[in-house]
Parts: sequence; C-alpha cells; structure tokens
Amino acid sequence: MDKKREGNNFNGVGVVFEDHFPAMVEKLGAEGFIDELCKGFELLMDSHNQMITFTSLKNNAAALGFEDDDDDELLRSMLEEGDLDGDGCLNQMEFCVLMLRLSPNLMDHATDILFHDFD
Repeated sequence: MDKKREGNNFNGVGVVFEDHFPAMVEKLGAEGFIDELCKGFELLMDSHNQMITFTSLKNNAAALGFEDDDDDELLRSMLEEGDLDGDGCLNQMEFCVLMLRLSPNLMDHATDILFHDFD
C-alpha cells in the first residue's frame, strides 16, 4: 500500500518520502490520525507563539532527517508551501492541511472508500 514517491516539490525542491498516512488512518481511525497530526504539530511548534516557525523547524531538523545547513532552503520551502495566510509560519490548521495534501496515497484511499460506498 505504501510506496516511495519521488518528486514531491516544496517550491521546486524535490523530496523523496514514504507515505505511511493511509496505514495510520486504517489503524487509528480518522479521529486518531488527526490527533497524531496535532501531536506532530505540537512537537514542531514554537511554544511561545504556538506556530511552526523557521527557527522551530530548524531546531527540530535533525529529528526530521535534515541536518545540513543546505537543508535550510528545503525547510523554508516547506513553510512557504503550507503557509496559507502569508505570515511566514504554520498554524495547526495549515500544518494539518499540508500534511494531508502531501499524502497522495491517503487521498487515493479516501477516493476508493468514497466510490466503494456508492457501488
């Protein structure tokens, strides 16, 4: 079910990741999955302003697998990709929307469920 997907872009910076979200939804249910996304947000956010900032993302970069200064461009691109209100940070809603958008397998799975229910 999960497969490696290449070429996801954060403003032109290619990223390779394995999409585990569909399996998580299957195991945890929709509500449990959203709870886990919220926990992820809390781990990455700046505790003072309750937002994910470049600095808070950079401080957690090693845990995300980004350790080089060269990864700064990727971190900035990730913020820009999810920043819907243009404030340069991600609030919880923007983070969750970004995570869902970046899971093509989750969206495919949701479509399969939807069409199965109408068959």
